[in-house]
Amino acid sequence: MQQEIPVQFTEAHNRQTLGDAGLLALLALLSAFIPLSTDMYLPALPKMAEHFGVGTDLANLTLILFFICYSFGTLFWGPLSDKYGRKPVLLWGVAFYVIASVGCGLSASIYQLIGFRILQATAGSAAPAIATALVKDLFIGRKRERGLVLIQSMVMIAPIVAPLIGGVLLKYTSWHGVFFTLAGIGLLALLWTLALRETLDTRYQGSLLQTWGQIGTVLKNPGFTVLLLIFSLVVTPLYAYLAASSYIYTREFHLSEQQFSYFFALNATCAVVAPFCYLRLSRHLRSHVIITACFAVIAVSGVLICGVGYLRPWVLALCIMPATLTMGVIRPPSTHLLLEQEHQAVGTASSLIICAMSIIGCFGMMLMSCNWRTIILPLGSVHLIAGLIGGILWLALAHRPFIKQLPE
Repeated sequence: MQQEIPVQFTEAHNRQTLGDAGLLALLALLSAFIPLSTDMYLPALPKMAEHFGVGTDLANLTLILFFICYSFGTLFWGPLSDKYGRKPVLLWGVAFYVIASVGCGLSASIYQLIGFRILQATAGSAAPAIATALVKDLFIGRKRERGLVLIQSMVMIAPIVAPLIGGVLLKYTSWHGVFFTLAGIGLLALLWTLALRETLDTRYQGSLLQTWGQIGTVLKNPGFTVLLLIFSLVVTPLYAYLAASSYIYTREFHLSEQQFSYFFALNATCAVVAPFCYLRLSRHLRSHVIITACFAVIAVSGVLICGVGYLRPWVLALCIMPATLTMGVIRPPSTHLLLEQEHQAVGTASSLIICAMSIIGCFGMMLMSCNWRTIILPLGSVHLIAGLIGGILWLALAHRPFIKQLPE
């Protein structure tokens, strides 16, 4: 068994003036950019379609194209941070996010909104991509895993708070106010980032094109690529739920926007406590066992959604909650294991993690945008298929020699 590295912090961490609490809070805020940018306006999505006089499919493009552009945007910013440093690249990305958020709030048509959402997604993708790289820069060994747990917990507060904030804002303002609020959050992150000291000690010396060529180099690492495919399947049910939840609760169950936000927040609460559940479980069980169990629970949750999810809104919420819990439990060990596979182009690896998970997750969103008679059955099917396929691949490939294992 490998010995755990006794040093808990890197030199980049020791240079910081923010302190552990300040660093973790900044990392959590940066990682929460995307949940805030999507979940805050979910309660308004059906009414936005009515406001612009468009169908569900066109209104959903503001969500689907956001995730697609966000996914590919990470591949732009991550490699740049390996060459020019984390802080300057992060500042540019967050600044453009603020501008795009204001543009969304001022949009006069659905097409203007879609355009600014594309810019918002592309610029905002710098925040979570570089935040993941910062975790690798700042922490070592078990401390890194604990940092990922704390960050993941704080990040998951965003899906709980965001729909509630959105629901309250819609009582006093229109959906425009939601995007102006996002601009304010982006401005806060921009000012906070100014206090961060550069964490990258050794920068990539190749040309700009060679910098982006690092994407291919990282993907040639079989351990990284195999695990990336397996763990990307986990987020597909979550993305499907994001796209379908507002329509299920407001149209199929005939709940108000405010009631929907409560059900959404109740389910998301599981994701907040999930990383801490992992910490407790990891004291008694190996990561391999925990990850295997998570895939099984996601599949079982899919069966329950298909079987009884249509009965009542609270029944559906109870069926989805186990999957949400396990998605949060699996996140810290899976991210830690992925980062363990790559020690050179960390920014590029972080970008690929986010990009792959978002792209594969978007398939779940697109499935929910089809003209189904009821969305509940397709939602349950996505859970079942993702749990089964992901679990089978994990059991078949997790212990292959090309995958670097974590110290137990």
